[in-house]
Amino acid sequence: MKKSIYSLVLSDEIVQKVDELSYQMRTSRSNVINQILAEHFSCVTPEMRMQTIFSGMEALMMHQFRILEQTSAHMLAMQSQLNYKYKPTVQYSVELYKVAQNSQAGKLRIQLRTQNQALLLSLEQFFKLWILLEQHYLNTNAEYQLSPGRLERSLRNPDAEESEFGELLGDYVRRFDRYLKAWFSGTPAQELETAFCEEAQNIQKFI
Repeated sequence: MKKSIYSLVLSDEIVQKVDELSYQMRTSRSNVINQILAEHFSCVTPEMRMQTIFSGMEALMMHQFRILEQTSAHMLAMQSQLNYKYKPTVQYSVELYKVAQNSQAGKLRIQLRTQNQALLLSLEQFFKLWILLEQHYLNTNAEYQLSPGRLERSLRNPDAEESEFGELLGDYVRRFDRYLKAWFSGTPAQELETAFCEEAQNIQKFI
């Protein structure tokens, strides 16, 4: 949705209310006014589309993950605890673009903050295994960035309604988290590959 600069004359009381709302929503004054007018005229803004996607995700994930406070209209973050010694926490962050970039809707980050080298090594091994499984069993053009304790993956812009896209995203993150926990529970890579192969058709919907 294209945006332009306009000059408006508003009462101080209205501006104060808008500023209070923008502070609560952690966004700009212009964005708040834009969303209020969009709702009034039944227009769908990128921010509204993102919230529909995130709502679809939260509906699937609230009982399995700890949903973090949303600090941006473009991002949703959640945490899951690993069954590993001191119960480290993995954070999943989904960032969506206002406009698709090279057919990509956004990116998913999986991150674990720790200084435990054994944990980091095991996590890196799982990340590499997951990438290999996706590249082998799925017809994907996803881009991956791997660094210590962190994996970043591009998200395809699917031919789906916002609510369905949210459900696909939520299902993908839940599936990834399930495989990750199985890995740290001692499930061999071969068993994970067999399970992944059997589920590849369902995962393909998202890719």
